[in-house]
Amino acid sequence: MTAKSAAAAARSTVYGYPRQGQHRELKKAVEGYWKGRVGADALKETAAELRRANWAQLAEAGIDEVPTGDFSYYDHVLDTSVMVGAVPSRHRAAVDADPLDGYFAMARGNQDVAPLEMTKWFDTNYHYLVPELGPDTVFTADSAKQVAELTEALALGHTARPVLVGPVTYLLLAKPAPGVAEEFEPLTLLDRLLPVYAEVLGALRAAGAEWVQLDEPALVQDRSPAELNAAARAYRDLGALTDRPKLLVASYFDRLGEALPVLAKAPVEGLALDFTEAAAANLDDLAAVGGLPGKRLVAGVVNGRNIWINDHEKSLATLATLLGLAGRVDVAASCSLLHVPLDTAPERDLDPQVLRWLAFARQKTAEIVTLAKGLAQGTGAVAAEIAANRAALASRADSRLTRDPAVRARTAAVTEADARRPQPYPERAVTQRERLRLPLLPTTTVGSFPQTGEVRAARAGLRAGRIDAAGYEERIAAEIAEVIAFQEKAGIDVLVHGEAERNDMVQYFAEQLTGYLATQHGWVQSYGTRYVRPPVLAGDISRPAPMTVGWTTYAQSLTERPVKGMLTGPVTMLAWSFVRDDQPLGETAAQVALALRDEVADLEAAGTPVIQVDEPALRETLPLRAADRPAYLEWATRAFRLTTGGVAPATQIHTHMCYAEFGDIVQAIDDLDADVISLEAARSHMEVAHELAAHGYPREAGPGVYDIHSPRVPGAEEAAALLREGLAAIPAERLWVNPDCGLKTRGWPETRASLENLVAAARTVRAALGAS
Repeated sequence: MTAKSAAAAARSTVYGYPRQGQHRELKKAVEGYWKGRVGADALKETAAELRRANWAQLAEAGIDEVPTGDFSYYDHVLDTSVMVGAVPSRHRAAVDADPLDGYFAMARGNQDVAPLEMTKWFDTNYHYLVPELGPDTVFTADSAKQVAELTEALALGHTARPVLVGPVTYLLLAKPAPGVAEEFEPLTLLDRLLPVYAEVLGALRAAGAEWVQLDEPALVQDRSPAELNAAARAYRDLGALTDRPKLLVASYFDRLGEALPVLAKAPVEGLALDFTEAAAANLDDLAAVGGLPGKRLVAGVVNGRNIWINDHEKSLATLATLLGLAGRVDVAASCSLLHVPLDTAPERDLDPQVLRWLAFARQKTAEIVTLAKGLAQGTGAVAAEIAANRAALASRADSRLTRDPAVRARTAAVTEADARRPQPYPERAVTQRERLRLPLLPTTTVGSFPQTGEVRAARAGLRAGRIDAAGYEERIAAEIAEVIAFQEKAGIDVLVHGEAERNDMVQYFAEQLTGYLATQHGWVQSYGTRYVRPPVLAGDISRPAPMTVGWTTYAQSLTERPVKGMLTGPVTMLAWSFVRDDQPLGETAAQVALALRDEVADLEAAGTPVIQVDEPALRETLPLRAADRPAYLEWATRAFRLTTGGVAPATQIHTHMCYAEFGDIVQAIDDLDADVISLEAARSHMEVAHELAAHGYPREAGPGVYDIHSPRVPGAEEAAALLREGLAAIPAERLWVNPDCGLKTRGWPETRASLENLVAAARTVRAALGAS
């Protein structure tokens, strides 16, 4: 096929679409099902309606090929575990009794069984359920979901392409099941898994699939020769099948690198590459392997992870270059649009000038269609769209909203001394212990407490004008008083005010900092039914006034015990926002750090003895390639130290991280120079405590003993057993006792019971230590 004919054949597609619906209908239906208010049939019908609506939106926008199988009640990796029969033995009875209830038991656990471990999907804020595998795992095919959703789409007249997690990525994301030796490598199960994929592919072919997409994002990470050989074997065997659809192997989030020649040689019909995160590298690598002659290349030229408009002229230039490197070039977003909100149209509170700069999922599909049309028919066919795009890009570049000379001057004046506490930790620790007078194994929580219906109603009433500011503050004060009273009665040693006034740990601060914009409807799935509205970091950052001092001081006035000040750290403020892409991330992080440094100083001046600066996204934002990590970790840890570097020795600095693989960043955790770190550890059975010990981590740590993402209440002995496991790695004088994460999403009854059990566990183990 010539470049001209390849251009003429260009089509538009996407890899996935937001699942929740315009008004988060899926969240409401699933949570209603959990509470017994919504029946299974009603839940399934809501899901079917949302799928139909998504396909209709894509088709109406002009997308030529829609995805199926990307929809999920909870998580697409969990769906893959069901598809291949990888159900843990502890969940098998529940799945056999009721597949839907069993599915949710795997996701959330119940009072009888613990859920699957949950962690971040590569370097995004989406969480997936980690497959549990072992040498005795027996895979069995269950393609019912995938076939049913393809059949739905075909019956509605759509050209549809099922999307599956690829077998290599699935195994590389898995962990040894409980009781299986840690050195077990799930990838050794590949030959056992491939026949199951072959069976699923055959079923999809029989149901009418022309193409099936197999997502292999794990191959954009650094991979060993053995792992690359496994990928070659997988696609040699799947490609050799006679009863199968055409195969499109998709990668995203970074350059495919050394895996590109492996897949280019494989007997598959197409590849999908990311030309936003690593455009130059993927272009060079593609040219180096001689392109993909006779194959389909799906070019991800529209950023599927951020919300800024596409640069059409730049993307069309990239697409024109690709025409000479493949038999056919189609146009797509760089990854699933799951990672962006649905539509900018409802955002009527945003400045219309700013709205021109933003593209959510519906706008991105329009961009994809424009680019495909421009590629197929020439730029003249989309001249008006290109002109409007050029004007919008210029509007943003020239806007006063994006630059503040005072902020830039302050950032430029920062020195290394500003990012260091002058006293070493051992000296600080002595001073802090004298001030705080805490017992061995001190107990605390990570920050938030349940957001009650009364608090949410008060917040909605304030927005709607039904109550005034004084009435709202009265409601918040009452909630804080209740939280403090409960913690004192439960016997918790270091208290929190509960964050009743905060809608979200990033959005709350973003709404009080210059340079940030807040959406009203920009919901994005974080995990399960948990959706967040990432703020938009559009310009230079500063703090006009204190943000947390008033409520923290009020909480401290209610008790003699220390109350923590609670802040979100600079890296997490970036990672959980849609961050500006017009300057290096390190510069933006420094601006946020300086704004937070002012807040830390005001908290300290108000007498706050303990200040927690949460950085759950530090590991999440770690680049996927090892070569890119040192530069990131340098500016990321420096930003944290810049936030906290000005406090006195007696002020204890805490930080918190959760739901990530921490082994890769233990040195960075050390480099933060926080006095205490709390980390998620309950689902991973204290794995992180041993990682800290192996590193020789010298400070205090609280590996979580209560999994807050499950509705089950852990017993006191269960928490004590985890605590003893933590003591095997961390000395008692440096070990804290806390939940995995904040308690905002939990209800009060389970929170009370769980924290009372946590305190009882700490007292039991503390007494045993005293006796010994």
